[in-house]
Parts: sequence; structure tokens; C-alpha cells
Amino acid sequence: MSEPKAHLLYVEDDESLSFVTRDNLELNGYKVTYCEDGRIALDTIRSGQNFDLCILDVMLPEVDGFTLAQEIRQRDDQVPILFLSAKSMKQDKIHGLTIGADDYITKPFSIEELLLKIDIFLRRSKYTNILKINTPSGIGLYNFDYKNLSLAFGDDVETLTQKEADLLKLLHENRNQVVKRSFILETIWGKDDYFLGRSLDVFISRLRKYLSQDERIKIENIHGVGFKFKVD
Repeated sequence: MSEPKAHLLYVEDDESLSFVTRDNLELNGYKVTYCEDGRIALDTIRSGQNFDLCILDVMLPEVDGFTLAQEIRQRDDQVPILFLSAKSMKQDKIHGLTIGADDYITKPFSIEELLLKIDIFLRRSKYTNILKINTPSGIGLYNFDYKNLSLAFGDDVETLTQKEADLLKLLHENRNQVVKRSFILETIWGKDDYFLGRSLDVFISRLRKYLSQDERIKIENIHGVGFKFKVD
């Protein structure tokens, strides 16, 4: 018997949907740990199991998907998280992406769409891990350690999320050049759409705050185009 392609955490309270989805995931070579409600999922996450990707319904009994995503992100900044939800409200999608989810699939969805997104995010996660280096770099008066997700200003050290570190690395590597929003979204989030764009704006605001102690550093908004990372 061949090794599974990846180990997935799947949390869904709809019995019929979960049966069909889990069956298709396993038929396509994935190992699936299934949880029928948020409390069971929370206990599973806290048990220390490692997952290659997490699929979370938002509206769950006991503990909702947003809370689960925050718990996962506290333990692992890199594992891809996909939300499944009947909700289509803009603010719900933006909130989910801002707290660390990688994408948001609205029900009803096709198994083909889900399998495609899983494949995309697993490949991107593997690629990101390969690219990691352990050479801290100077950004103005800051010391940026990408591998260890840290940004230090003297003794003041900020721990970044994986996406914050990816975004800062991308902008710094292209400093003093205009970086298009579409390029940033496709490189870091995997696609360019409205909700991910709003999430990007939140992450830019966070980086500006983190870098505010060196007034020579600026992240300029080039209206309708993208951003320019400047270090005078």
C-alpha cells in the first residue's frame, strides 16, 4: 500500500457532506483525520498531531472554525488552512483570511474544486519550506530573520506570522520598485481576488506598524497598482 500524499484535518458537522468529501479525499490518496464538531477538533489540534493541510467548516457546534484556525496558527504558522462555509458575507471572508486562512470555499462546492485547491496549497507550502534560509538580513535599523519569523529592533523583537514574513521578504527583495498587488497575491496567497486583496491591505498595515521605529522605511501605496518598499 502506497504512502498517503498528505495528512489532512477535516472538520465538518454535516454528516452527508462529510461522508462524501472524506471518501473522495481518501480515494485520491490523502490520509484524513475527521472531526464532527469544533470541540473534538480542538482536542485533536491540542493533542500535538501534525497535519499538512486543514479543512475547516466555519459554523460548527461547540467551537467555530475561526477559533480553530486561531488555535492552529498559534501552533503552526505554515500549515495551509481552507475554510468551507455556506456564508458568503464579505466581512466573514475577510476575517477568516486575516486570522490566517489561505482560502475560503463557499458551499456548495465541487469535489474537483476542493481537490485542486488542496493540491495548489500543498505544493506552495512545500515550495515555501524549500526557500527558507537562516541568514538574517538588515532592513534599515531592523534585523529580519525570515526562517525564525522574527523582526528585531535592538532588544525589541516582534514574532511574525508566516504570511507577514513572506510579505516582508517579497517587498524587501523588490525594494525601491513597484510590486503589483496581483503579483503579491498570486505569489503569497495563491490567487488574486477581492477578499484576498482586502486581507493584503491588513497585512500591509501590520508591517507598517512593525517597521514604524525606523522612519526611513516606508511602504508606499501606489494607487490602483501595488506597493513600493522604500529604505532611504
